[in-house]
Amino acid sequence: MIDIINQVNATHREIGNQAVAAGAGRSLLLRRVYDAPIEDVWSACTEPERLSRWLGPIEGDLRVGGTFQLKDNAGGEILRCEEPRLLKVTWVLGEGMSTEVEVRLAPGDDGRTVFELEHASPAEIVDELVRTYGPGGTIGIGGGWDLALLGLDLFLHGVNVDPATWEDTPEAKEFAIRSCQAWAPAIQAAWGTSDDDIAAAIAFAVQHYAPDTRGDS
Repeated sequence: MIDIINQVNATHREIGNQAVAAGAGRSLLLRRVYDAPIEDVWSACTEPERLSRWLGPIEGDLRVGGTFQLKDNAGGEILRCEEPRLLKVTWVLGEGMSTEVEVRLAPGDDGRTVFELEHASPAEIVDELVRTYGPGGTIGIGGGWDLALLGLDLFLHGVNVDPATWEDTPEAKEFAIRSCQAWAPAIQAAWGTSDDDIAAAIAFAVQHYAPDTRGDS
């Protein structure tokens, strides 16, 4: 059983302005502490066999300057790899825009690991999407990363999950709903989104993970 409330609360969420190669950027920052040593977390994030057990199968030329492709997910180029503290890649989903994901690890207290993931996109594109459609897409992306970080935590604790199917379980759907709701304060703090607009944005994002479910449950 997943302790949904504690898992949602385990992550700090923030909207930032991390630059991308093309210039100014807007970013989603997630930070949480894993009860595992930094070497173990690094291995889980970089070794194909272990990565496939919580995020998905990966293939490619897995070195700096090489490319990767996650099955049924994003692909891109490996920009930096500084074991065991920093991994940075481009992140392109289908024909979508090129974005960048940076994972940062630091040793924490009692042998634990502070994990940060920052997903940055070109500011001009994000700003236009938010003006036109609201922040629902941003919330949806944040919810997707929340699910990934939950999967990593379960894996590090020896729980077997199938990345291809476990997000369809009732527990994962409930977690996704609550994680979408948890992005609201970060977005309102950064962008001043009204209560009505943020409620609509949450409802839009929730539909991706739990169709026909209201976002205010």
